[in-house]
Amino acid sequence: MSDIRNAIIAAGYNFKGWRYNPRVYVTFALEFILCFLLTNRAVGYAQAFGTTIQIFEPFIWTFGDSKSILLSSMLLFLLFCDVPNLNSGVPFYLMRMNRRSWLFGQVIYLIATTFLYMIFTLVATCVLCMKYAFIGDVWSDTSIALYHSNLSDDLVMPSSLKAMEQMYPYQSMLIIFALMLMYMLILTLIVFVFSVWKSQKAGVVSGFVFSLYGYLVSPETIKLITGKDSKLYVNVISAWVSPLQQATYHMHNFGFDFLPRLWQTYLIFGVVIVLLILLSNMAIKKYNFVFTGV
Repeated sequence: MSDIRNAIIAAGYNFKGWRYNPRVYVTFALEFILCFLLTNRAVGYAQAFGTTIQIFEPFIWTFGDSKSILLSSMLLFLLFCDVPNLNSGVPFYLMRMNRRSWLFGQVIYLIATTFLYMIFTLVATCVLCMKYAFIGDVWSDTSIALYHSNLSDDLVMPSSLKAMEQMYPYQSMLIIFALMLMYMLILTLIVFVFSVWKSQKAGVVSGFVFSLYGYLVSPETIKLITGKDSKLYVNVISAWVSPLQQATYHMHNFGFDFLPRLWQTYLIFGVVIVLLILLSNMAIKKYNFVFTGV
């Protein structure tokens, strides 16, 4: 219990530094601007049709697209580019707790920050469309009109027929939220592991490589490499080999194809998260603390 308490204290110390950290304010401000730009088209369609939208539909439509997920996750580099944060207070904490407690404090901080970031993203999309929204758990007339028009391809709407027939907006929102959260946790833990194992520079580079890999292994790239024109074929390969595509809602099996099922993605992401936490525990044993300006 003492180790858990120490870990929570170490995590709380990191949050105290937010007050004087301009990168925190810039990150959340940029995320709000990104949400505004990405949801603006969805709100514009509701205005054009003269209809209302379900309050979570802009979040569902926007972050059902892999490119939107990638853009949002890249802003986390501003928050975590300096992990582990070895400021002047860390030596005093290390005098009162062991390395393992301090490490899990950093992991708790990463998980809590990523969760808060996702909550902020969800709330931001709701606030931006609340003037035209209702809270009922039914698909809006706007989503139905978009589905029956070619504009749905422009939005990459995950509220496609297979999703709209089986799920309601609240359930779809929770699924997309969970997929994004787990993907971003993997990204931040990769940055943390390589930062502890090598250096902060290596952590940032590893995060960019992970993001770039997920972006490049897209259905379009698979189509160019294999020369296959089958949309089902390239989607299946991309969905299984790309973490970014696995974090995308509509790239999952709803009973009609060979895409990964949601429980399989949750299992894969969960195992990877646990492995990264274990790797960070191994790396911290040999980590050489170097404090400057203490």
